[in-house]
Amino acid sequence: MRIVVTGATGNIGTGVVRALRADPQVEAVVGLARRPADGVVTADVERDDLVPHLRGADAVVHLAWLFQPTRRPERTWRANVLGSMRVFEAAATAGVPRLVYTSSIGAYSPREDDEPVTEDWPTHGWPGAAYTREKAYLERYLDAFEARHPKVDVVRMRPGFVFQRSAATEQRRLFGGPFVPGSLVRPGLLPVLPDVRGLRVQIVHTDDLADAVRRAVTRSVRGPFNIATGPVVDPRFAADLLGARPIPVPAGVVRAAVDAAWRLHAIPATPGLFDAVMRLPVMDTSRARSELDWQPEHDAAVTLQEFLAGLREGAGADTAPLAPDRHRLHEIATGVGRHP
Repeated sequence: MRIVVTGATGNIGTGVVRALRADPQVEAVVGLARRPADGVVTADVERDDLVPHLRGADAVVHLAWLFQPTRRPERTWRANVLGSMRVFEAAATAGVPRLVYTSSIGAYSPREDDEPVTEDWPTHGWPGAAYTREKAYLERYLDAFEARHPKVDVVRMRPGFVFQRSAATEQRRLFGGPFVPGSLVRPGLLPVLPDVRGLRVQIVHTDDLADAVRRAVTRSVRGPFNIATGPVVDPRFAADLLGARPIPVPAGVVRAAVDAAWRLHAIPATPGLFDAVMRLPVMDTSRARSELDWQPEHDAAVTLQEFLAGLREGAGADTAPLAPDRHRLHEIATGVGRHP
């Protein structure tokens, strides 16, 4: 099998490339990325002719996604929505028989109780955040794409929040910004943690999501799959990991703080994204377990502990999206700041 992976140098892409290259059924993996990197082909899904890169592939795994700039939603719309549409259409033109697209839990319509939803829950997203609008729009586009291209097996992976150690610094930059020090997330250092009622998320380790993608590539399956590990993570769960005491704080207070920090350009995460997270459903992952024989190897505690360790250490990888901060690169090069 020859597999093409867009967004091959990001958090999910690095894991998917690793998983595919380790599978004996896969003979070749061609990674595409917007910025140059070792072992990948430079191609921008928003501008370049993608058909030559996709022709002859047995499957395309589309992961490319632009989270920033959050203050210019028209920019992310062009890259994420229009760029994804170009990938889908290029795959059809190139005669690729299988398309695996990583959507998100964020595509789902709000649900405020904890009853798990299966893959038939509506995917209209939350209208107040660019990320959820974009993910929901592409779900509708794929509905029409499947009707126009019935010979293409379309698989939609809908993971929770995806973490690994080497992506910790990137995710801090994307959502927390430069004023959020990763060194604070050390057990015993934070005495208290806000306990926001109704705030709960599902997560998955990058390697476990990558394994699910690999299975979707190499098996005769179609349709959507919810991907998450257990248990569901709430503030009390996080407080236990950090040795902190949970203090009840109204969601409105946290929302106001996020809004103020956003307006002051202190953080890149928008208040609309906080609203979306507060309304995420809990996903039922039974279909992935039964039809893909998928079983996560990392539970939520192990995944979060690895990610938090990466935050403290300023962890990263040798690709542009996952690169450590510049001061950390200097420390690595000079040997300064290393800890046993």
